[in-house]
Amino acid sequence: MDKAITKEELRKHDGTKSPAWVAVDGIVYDVSKSFHWIHGKHQNEHWSGADLTSAIKNAPHDAKVLERFPKVGRLQD
Repeated sequence: MDKAITKEELRKHDGTKSPAWVAVDGIVYDVSKSFHWIHGKHQNEHWSGADLTSAIKNAPHDAKVLERFPKVGRLQD
């Protein structure tokens, strides 16, 4: 998981023509196979291709729910 992923590359993985990726606390996850991320969106609030660090803090769950998904790499600053 040493792959550095730019914010631009993350935005391209929005689940439409590419896998659905999200970043939380600098870690990028592939959520493509999650039933909840159909068409790159999760409950009409969280969109793939985005850094969800601040959004996850306001969600009814925490970032631990993402641990079941494959890690793609680290978000490059």
